[in-house]
Amino acid sequence: MSSSPQAITCKGAVCWAIGEGVKEEEIEVEPPKASEVRVKMLCASVCRSDIFSTQGLPHANYPQVLGHEGIGVVESKGEEVKNVKVGDMVIPLYLSECGECEVCIKGKTNLCMRYPIRLNGLMADNTSRMSVRGQKAYHLMSCATWCEYMVIDANYVLKVESSAIDAAHGSFISCGFSTGFGAAWKEAMVEEGSSVAVFGLGAVGLGAVSAAKLMGATKIIGIDKNEKKREKGEAFGMTHFINPDKLSDKPLSEEVKELSGEIGGVDYSIECTGVPSLLNEAMESTKVGVGKTVVVGAGAESVQLSYGTILYGRTLKGSVFGGIKPIPDLPFIAHKCHTKEIPIHELLTHEIHLEDISKAFGLMRHPDCVKVVIKI
Repeated sequence: MSSSPQAITCKGAVCWAIGEGVKEEEIEVEPPKASEVRVKMLCASVCRSDIFSTQGLPHANYPQVLGHEGIGVVESKGEEVKNVKVGDMVIPLYLSECGECEVCIKGKTNLCMRYPIRLNGLMADNTSRMSVRGQKAYHLMSCATWCEYMVIDANYVLKVESSAIDAAHGSFISCGFSTGFGAAWKEAMVEEGSSVAVFGLGAVGLGAVSAAKLMGATKIIGIDKNEKKREKGEAFGMTHFINPDKLSDKPLSEEVKELSGEIGGVDYSIECTGVPSLLNEAMESTKVGVGKTVVVGAGAESVQLSYGTILYGRTLKGSVFGGIKPIPDLPFIAHKCHTKEIPIHELLTHEIHLEDISKAFGLMRHPDCVKVVIKI
C-alpha cells in the first residue's frame, strides 16, 4: 500500500438541507492528515440522532454526510498516528478521552476537555476531508459512517479484535445501546436488589434494561407504547411491562409505583425517549429522598420540570453516551456481547444496503423495528 494515499471517490449518504431526505451520492474523501485515519466502513446502523441531523441538530451545516454508528477497517493513516495501524478494525467515536486533562484525571465525567464532541461537523482544524458535487461536506459529529470511506481523528477511534465481536454488533455498541447501558451502569450505578424503570424500549432503553439486569436489579419495569417491545424487553431482562396507552386516565408514574411493590416507587428511572412530558413522570416514579433519574433521550423540545418533584430530594442526572468512557468501557460491553451475557443479536431487525439508504428512516417507524443495519 502506498505511503502517500490519494483521494478516493466513493458512495455515501447525504442530506442537503433541513427537512430533506437522505440519498446516495458520490463523495470525494481526501487522504488523512498527520493525526487522522481514513476508515473503510464495513457496516453502520441507524440511530435517532441521525434523524435529528436532518432537522438541524446538533448543527445546521449542509450538505451533511450522515451516520455516527458503525465499524470499519483502517485503510490509511497519518504519520503521527500511533494507536492504530492499517488493517485494524475500529469503532469510530463521537467523543474520546485524553487521560490527561482535569476532567479525565478526576474521572467524574466522560466529557473530556481535549477530545470533546465536535458539534460543527468539521475536523479539529475546522476543515473537511469530504466533498460532494464540488461542495465541502460536513459530518454529523466527528463521524460520517454512512459512507464507504470516512476520515476521522485517530483519537476518536477504538481498536477492536475482529474475532471478538460481529461487525453489526460492534456498530450497535458504538452509540445507542451503550448509551442506555452506561446510563444504568455508570450514571445511575444500579445496585443489586434494586428496582429500575426504563422509559422507552428502543436500542437505548434495551441497553439500560440489560445493564440493570447485569447489575443485579430484581425488578426492571419497561415502558413503551409499542406492545411488540414487550418480547424484546424480556429478552434483555425486563421483568414487567407497561403500555401507557392502556392506562386510561391513570398517571404513568402511579402505575410504575404500584408495579414496583415498594413504598414510594422505584430506586432508579432511565428516560430514553426524549418526550418532554415523560421526564416528570420518570422522576415521579422514583422514591422520595433517594430516587435517581438519568436522562439520555435526545429531544428537540424544551421541558418544564416540576419543582415539587425535585425538592423532595430526588436526583436528576443528565448524561452523554451514558457516561461511558470508550477506551475502558466499550471493550467490557463488547466482551459481554461476545460471551452472550448480553443478547445483542436481538437488536437486529432490518438490514439494507447503502444504495437503499432512502428507506432507512421509514424502517425506523416500523412497529417491529429496533435497529437497522446498513451494509456498506
